[in-house]
Amino acid sequence: MRQLILDTDIGSDVDDAMALALILGTPSLDLVAIHTVYGDTRLRSQLARRYGALAGRDLTVVAGTAEPLSGRPVWWAGHEGTLHKDLDAETFAPGSAPEDLVARLQNNQGALDVVAIGPLTNLAAALELEPQAAQWIRHLWVMGGWFGADAEPEHNFKSDDVAARAVLTAGIPTTITAIEITRQVSITNDLLQRIRTAGPLGAALGADIEQWWAYWNETWNVPHDPVAVLTLTRPDLFALSEPGHVTIGADGLSTFTPDPAGTVRIVTELDAVAVAEEIAARIVAAAGSVAGETDGDGS
Repeated sequence: MRQLILDTDIGSDVDDAMALALILGTPSLDLVAIHTVYGDTRLRSQLARRYGALAGRDLTVVAGTAEPLSGRPVWWAGHEGTLHKDLDAETFAPGSAPEDLVARLQNNQGALDVVAIGPLTNLAAALELEPQAAQWIRHLWVMGGWFGADAEPEHNFKSDDVAARAVLTAGIPTTITAIEITRQVSITNDLLQRIRTAGPLGAALGADIEQWWAYWNETWNVPHDPVAVLTLTRPDLFALSEPGHVTIGADGLSTFTPDPAGTVRIVTELDAVAVAEEIAARIVAAAGSVAGETDGDGS
């Protein structure tokens, strides 16, 4: 059993909701808290709570930092939460995500993994509150960046390059799944049909997937964030670089440099077919969750 905190900008790209469902469908993961980040974190928190309820889970959710430390404007698709009725009825925990993160890490030093699938603003704010928190994280799993000769700035790192720079140079043991890796995986109609028939959770997630497709006028999507989660749960499906360090440019452009003393590894290969299948299977499994289970109930 691995205890983890999910830091997410759920509600824009549907892949955050898919990642949450995957976690809820993985018995080896104990989701102790969700922290929301970037933009309307209140709405994002309500949406995370709703997805938990659809899976029969009473999740602990704490709203986090809304504005990037970089000062860049928040990108907002405009459809966040629109398919979920009465979201205002969803309540979440008081307090702020950076403070909650520091407290949980301090009380469980070396025991908690952090999965960060949005801009790294909450983590940077937590490190500013308590620099020692970097030593208390068991492992940090990040979806972000774009490495290689043809790389361009990726959304999560570009949105808050200040935060990304602070977190990725803090010496935290880290695995990064970047966009050149996640783009090798697609959720297509056959997988969508499997997801949408899997109870209330699957129906809601299927509708959100179709909304995202319509937003981009596509009939598929890249499950960036679930792929990153699977590096934790199914390492056999991935290959990693040697240790090194990551440099974040002023525009969020990321560069990886091998270094035996480094604390960061990046994903270099994956089994795309097996990863897509595992994503669908774990989401379907989440739809069979029973209310009151202790695995991942936020306790």
